[in-house]
Amino acid sequence: MQLTQFTDYSLRVLIYLARLPEPGMATVPEIAEHHGISRNHLVKVVHNLSQHGLIMTSRGKGGGMQLARPAHTIGVGEVVRLTEPSMNLVECFDMKSNQCRIVRGCFLKAALHEARRAFMAVLDGYTLADAMPPGVSDPLTPAAGGPDRRA
Repeated sequence: MQLTQFTDYSLRVLIYLARLPEPGMATVPEIAEHHGISRNHLVKVVHNLSQHGLIMTSRGKGGGMQLARPAHTIGVGEVVRLTEPSMNLVECFDMKSNQCRIVRGCFLKAALHEARRAFMAVLDGYTLADAMPPGVSDPLTPAAGGPDRRA
């Protein structure tokens, strides 16, 4: 299973904002440069996150974005559900476009449904606050000698 680039970027934006010191304002160009990704893509991501109430944005001088809720209240599973167009792992999950000829007698569909539920259950166990490793003084730099845990 692979999450879309849109979901990946959404998580990166939220984790970036969660790691900022209070009050935690950032701009699209700042985040785009930090992650080395397109500003145009991020504009769409930020708009979507704002529409879903995960971030607040303000325009103009001194404007930017920040989390709309505390990081510990924003679940990773919630973000994935809001940003993935579907969680259809295989064609037969979408009854409208399903052309699979073995769907009636296939055991794999049930196993894949179970795997998707388990995947989401694991993600539901994490929040944006979990993205901040203990002991990191600079919120956007990995701990000295430790792995780079940025998304």
